[in-house]
Amino acid sequence: MRRTGIANLPLHGGHPPAWLMRRMVELSGAIAEVIIEEYGTSEFISRISDPFWFQAFSCTIGFDWHSSGTTTTTCGALKSALDPKRHGILVAGGKGRASRMTPGEIEAAGKLFDLDSSQLVYSSRIAARVDGNCIQDGFSLYQHTFLVDADGEWAVVQQGLNPDGGYARRYHWLGSGVGDYVDSPHSGISSDRTMGKVLDMTSPTSSGAREVSVDIVCDGPSHLRGYLTGQRTLFDFNVLDMPGHHEVLPVDLTERDMAVLERAHEIQPGNYEELVMIDGLGPKKIRALALVADLVYGEEVSWRDPVKYSYAHGGKDGYPYPVDRDTYDSTVDYLKGALEEARIDRRDRLRALESLERFLRV
Repeated sequence: MRRTGIANLPLHGGHPPAWLMRRMVELSGAIAEVIIEEYGTSEFISRISDPFWFQAFSCTIGFDWHSSGTTTTTCGALKSALDPKRHGILVAGGKGRASRMTPGEIEAAGKLFDLDSSQLVYSSRIAARVDGNCIQDGFSLYQHTFLVDADGEWAVVQQGLNPDGGYARRYHWLGSGVGDYVDSPHSGISSDRTMGKVLDMTSPTSSGAREVSVDIVCDGPSHLRGYLTGQRTLFDFNVLDMPGHHEVLPVDLTERDMAVLERAHEIQPGNYEELVMIDGLGPKKIRALALVADLVYGEEVSWRDPVKYSYAHGGKDGYPYPVDRDTYDSTVDYLKGALEEARIDRRDRLRALESLERFLRV
């Protein structure tokens, strides 16, 4: 199974020059056409959800191999290049303001492809909620692209930024690979670096804490204030399964935060997925519930960065894992084959092959 997941990239600002963007649109469309004609739309969407392949594809069509622009510019080029009526794939969303247009664009795809757009819109929304709130790695989402074909296969490519660290992080989802939106939704995670301490509520380790978080909200969250703000100690509560002593937890919930939790209590979510989708339940509340579940009720949460793989196929020193020669070679051969068949002139083909070769030497 190809890995889909997360990639870390240096954060670069600005915009590509017009001549480069025109070339990227033309070349990305030509490569996509070859893959779609040969293997179908679902194969192309699956490839886009693979961070390794996506990175190589971005470099091949002409963008800097390690820049954050590989995400925003490549997704933008594909959105311009792919005509849903002609190619059978609609690309929705984008960077900043364009990302907020995603629901309407997905609804248009539903009408065109005769699909249940409400479920697709939900998939788009919860992917953003999960990566923005449930994986607290210090990256704030600012780009969200959703691809869908006529059969309903979909992928999400979204990116967050960490201005303090100077890096962007990319998140990939593939619809057919998601068994549970809040439990290991990425079939693989890719990055060239890890963060020190990350709250990952999508980890199997956090499954018990997810359940307790729902129970806390459904039972009534008013007692959370004493756990989290330091206004009262845990000795003030007559809870039989609490430890004899526990430090007050370092999270402060405002009146507005408590109002959100009270509204969640009124809704009575049936599971963690429903809890995550409640409006206003952002990372601060997710973290507060996780801390109480872990430190008060003994349900472990994962504090390990979910990054597992290097987007550049591994490192020669074996970190973060040994080079996967088969994956490396198949990615290269696949792109070279698509380039040879693409309807582009010889000069553009040679330039694209040279760009791919430069990526391989990195």
